[in-house]
Amino acid sequence: MNKANKRRETDVMKLMMSDYEVHLTDESKTSDLDVKFHGPKDKLVNIFDMFIPQLLRYPNPSDPLNGEAASLLMKDAESYNRKVKEYVRNYASQPIEMGNQEEDSDVSDMSDIE
Repeated sequence: MNKANKRRETDVMKLMMSDYEVHLTDESKTSDLDVKFHGPKDKLVNIFDMFIPQLLRYPNPSDPLNGEAASLLMKDAESYNRKVKEYVRNYASQPIEMGNQEEDSDVSDMSDIE
């Protein structure tokens, strides 16, 4: 087996063991592949760095999760901004108490499993 064939077979094996669904369309050749991705569509970094900040900066009052806040935003944006600042000051600026760390040890042990 030459280097090119060995490399191709190694790459196919890596692909078959990943989040991709791989079908060999011709069993005698490894060059004809049908590949479908079944992993997550977005990475968490993208969600936290892009999606959530955009959602918070530009709320969509026409499709609200909180109808009262959406109504206030559409009627009086100034009052809405004051209320948001008040909520941030009261509920999002205080340190969070994590509780007893020993209770969470089972959960942290799970993250070591691969």
